[in-house]
Amino acid sequence: MKKRILVVMLHLFVTLNAQNLYFPPLSGTVWDTLSPSALGYCQPRIDSLYNYLQAKGSKSFILLKNGKIVLEKYFGTYTADSVHYWASAGKSLTGFLTGIAQQKGYVNINNKVSDYLGNNWSSAPLLKENLIKVSDLLKMTSGLNENPPAPCTNEDSAKACLTFSVNAGTYWAYHTGAYKQLQAVISKASGLTYNGLTNAWVESKIGMSSGFWYNGVFYSKARDMARFGLLNLNKGIWLNDTVLKDSSYFKNMVNTSQNFNLSYGYLWWLNGKASSRLPGVNFNFPGPLIPNAPSDMFCALGKNDQKIYVAPSQGLVVIRQGNSAGTSHLALSAFDNVIWDYINKLNCSNIGLPERDQMENLVIAPNPTEGVLRIADGVPVQEIASVRLYTGVGNEVALSEQRQNEQEWLLTHLSPGVYYLEIEMKSGKRIKRKIVKL
Repeated sequence: MKKRILVVMLHLFVTLNAQNLYFPPLSGTVWDTLSPSALGYCQPRIDSLYNYLQAKGSKSFILLKNGKIVLEKYFGTYTADSVHYWASAGKSLTGFLTGIAQQKGYVNINNKVSDYLGNNWSSAPLLKENLIKVSDLLKMTSGLNENPPAPCTNEDSAKACLTFSVNAGTYWAYHTGAYKQLQAVISKASGLTYNGLTNAWVESKIGMSSGFWYNGVFYSKARDMARFGLLNLNKGIWLNDTVLKDSSYFKNMVNTSQNFNLSYGYLWWLNGKASSRLPGVNFNFPGPLIPNAPSDMFCALGKNDQKIYVAPSQGLVVIRQGNSAGTSHLALSAFDNVIWDYINKLNCSNIGLPERDQMENLVIAPNPTEGVLRIADGVPVQEIASVRLYTGVGNEVALSEQRQNEQEWLLTHLSPGVYYLEIEMKSGKRIKRKIVKL
């Protein structure tokens, strides 16, 4: 006989949207917090994360859960009021701004770049230049040479440095010089300076008070990075203000944009794909971009390990500013995978749980939750001896009265935090799993 699998379904009354996400006020320093213990985080593991971040040259670290600050740490002389560059993480901001430019009618990403900048904006033959669409700049498929001849570098945007390599749309190559033409397209088409449109279209809408572009690179405080991450966690909507109204564009922005690098959208990096191609490399690596991170995560990544991680399934936004963590000076490095290993281990889920209770393939979904705990239909309730709930340190808490033929319990009387559900079968087998109530 096949082994029975007990499935516990925890029902959400609302989905992750502006009604249950927190958004800080547009001005001032007030920002609601959520206690780390409410998520099961324990101080020794938080300290380990902070020690690692400090050892790796970090200046700031912020972790948001559903918009609220759970962790916020500044290192050395760096403070909440300090400003740091985003490096290539600013590309993702440009990707977002391009969507707004299109919804306002200034650009059409399916048009060729020459429609906005005129002919001969590059050194490619005119026939080849006219193959380059605005969308190619978003996807990194311009076909311009990412390794232009000296003295040019990958980051140079001068015409002489934008040389032809292959036809647009036939190859993926991380090319910052070509990307910068996208900023020129948006600014010229709108008639606004790039700082001006960034402020009007995004910063003023979400309370980013410190941001500015300098030589094509964006700078801001850590909390302003977090605001931008939160905006994207909620799919371009800030509270009741839809900043990016084109939902189709947003969906395309954070999904695979071409077939050459599955882990790249519109200037955003994507996790959970079958393979990835890194800057400066002309072949694909099998497996997801950051194996330890949530598979649905998308992220803005910059030189010397500037990070904006957005993980919708977990309601997380994670920010890191600082110097290079030492493994690479590129946007992607081994640091990404290690930092997510630390984040995953913040939850001290083994506290108070005997090893003998860690068994069975019990599925809890969705989680975190609030509202109702229900044992799924089809489970032989008559074989259950008891159902108990414990705090993270092993203290039993009372369940509400059972409802609907002893298959449902209300959770509304519980305070936010991490709990452990224990189901004892009449056979003597115990099944224990973690649940989170917010």
